[in-house]
Amino acid sequence: MEKDFKEIIGNRIEKICDVEYAFQEIDDLPAGFSKPEGRTKPWGTGQAVLSCKGIIKEPFTVINADDYYGKEALVKVHDYLVKINETKPSKGEYCMAGFILRNTLSDSGGVTRGVCQIDKDFYLTKVSETHNIVKVHGEVGFPDGAAVLKDNGKMRVLDAEYYVSMNMWGLTPDFMDILESGFVEFLSSLEPGDVKSEYLLPTIMDGLIKSGTAKVKLLETNDMWLGLTYKEDKQIVLDSIKGLVAQGVYKEKLFG
Repeated sequence: MEKDFKEIIGNRIEKICDVEYAFQEIDDLPAGFSKPEGRTKPWGTGQAVLSCKGIIKEPFTVINADDYYGKEALVKVHDYLVKINETKPSKGEYCMAGFILRNTLSDSGGVTRGVCQIDKDFYLTKVSETHNIVKVHGEVGFPDGAAVLKDNGKMRVLDAEYYVSMNMWGLTPDFMDILESGFVEFLSSLEPGDVKSEYLLPTIMDGLIKSGTAKVKLLETNDMWLGLTYKEDKQIVLDSIKGLVAQGVYKEKLFG
């Protein structure tokens, strides 16, 4: 997809900023490890970011390619990173855009979100990767909002005002060394024949927080998430982006 990406996105963006490319390869593993027979997928979001080691030399933001996060979240993470870069913080000081759960749900089905717990100073204390979160519309015994739909068809209510992670992290270059050593530990922990486990950012960050290796500031945003989790979401996203253009939030042609 390199050719298509450059034609649609990269060639436009490089007119206004420097662009470099990194490629996530399934065989790009630390010394002493090899791809298990039957493994067909790369190793997850942790390995994706790790593929940028050697390129990233300044504070940076990680986002998912298929999510629209909104302007507020980008501004807040940017401003936080500029500030900590100026103050030269100790290693392990990061941030994350915290979205309100109700603003991140799909009308088309369940989604996966990192449900957050925070302390009084808005630092993360826990991130729980939670699957199949659905919108609830007045079902008997359930308030409007959100719930986890279990495999047996039963639901567990979630507070729709919870903060959740959408995998939008503000990080510093020292994180690459943490990722690198953590990837070795992850690979060493796999059972023989495991061809599906992934090295995932939410799980990595949760472990760093619990061990005291990292402090992650949650930056609240009230932006509405838009994403293409389901094919049925496409028209909703198109209409929503058109609405933002009509409101003057964006120019009709971003790159002239």
